[in-house]
Amino acid sequence: MTQSPAPVTRALMRVLTGGSLPLPLSLDHELDELLAAPVDPRDRALALLLTYDLLSGPLQPASRLARHPAVARVQWQLESAWLDELDAIGMPADMPIQQDLGAPVSPDRVVAALRSLAARDRLPGVYRWVARQASHDELVAFLALEGGPDAGFDDLVAACQVGLTGRPKLELAQNYWDEMGGGDPAAVHTVLHDRLAAALTMPRVPREEQPVEGLERVALGGLLAANHWLQPEMLGALGLIELQAGPRCRLVLQGFERVGAPRDAYPFYEVHAEVDPVHGRDWVDNAVVPVLAEHPEWAPRIVRGAWWRSLLNARFFAVADTQLRRAAAGDSLAA
Repeated sequence: MTQSPAPVTRALMRVLTGGSLPLPLSLDHELDELLAAPVDPRDRALALLLTYDLLSGPLQPASRLARHPAVARVQWQLESAWLDELDAIGMPADMPIQQDLGAPVSPDRVVAALRSLAARDRLPGVYRWVARQASHDELVAFLALEGGPDAGFDDLVAACQVGLTGRPKLELAQNYWDEMGGGDPAAVHTVLHDRLAAALTMPRVPREEQPVEGLERVALGGLLAANHWLQPEMLGALGLIELQAGPRCRLVLQGFERVGAPRDAYPFYEVHAEVDPVHGRDWVDNAVVPVLAEHPEWAPRIVRGAWWRSLLNARFFAVADTQLRRAAAGDSLAA
């Protein structure tokens, strides 16, 4: 069921579609009043995604407003509140490293922490359900929400490498080149995903219809890409994606076999099932470890970024699992 855009999102949309600069004082005052109170998480995620569209989405007339003071104020205040919430959620007690950003940490402990997080929820229940039980329509409904194991990953990698040097920059360049299909236009990962969507007649779920957990999972990439000072966290978050994607993709492929999905649906998940385990290893060995040799103070922050991704992943997969299974149970009762 479509939910109406929340107040901050509505006001921001008027900023972006009004086309008048400077802003009318009434709209400026409205934003001040809205931001003075805590903002609902759904409203916050939708509004932040609008600001990230301006910075890194397809070019649009409103893109020139990305750094407008009103837009920047909305982004700053919403991000600050969200970062405070994320930091307030401590890492699991059994992690090899905690969130003390001032403590020196060895590279070995960072690698152990990243691999511990990757193993913690490598195969969420919803993927096992997709592999073993979901009907064709249920599988497609999940993939429409999931957006692929690493939606938008190519642009995120491009943003993450800015300012890096040496082996880390080369590793991210190699990763990006793989996202580009090694130079073959037909093998570019976004093109493969388009083929998948066409083969399965997969709908594009509007943001207004997505669960807030899904919105936040996507918005995390925008948060990290839009704030260069969060580069250590971005290295950790993207590294976790690579460490976890391969086994999940293999479960999706099992689901394809079971429901008789068309052949054109396979290549996107096949390539990720094959290369992402290698990407995960190489990201850790050739990007994270060399970065830590140059910036040892980044250690807890890299793990913090991976923890954020792990946390938002877990929330999203739990909600998707519940909603899809409930819908499947309802269909069974109706039948």
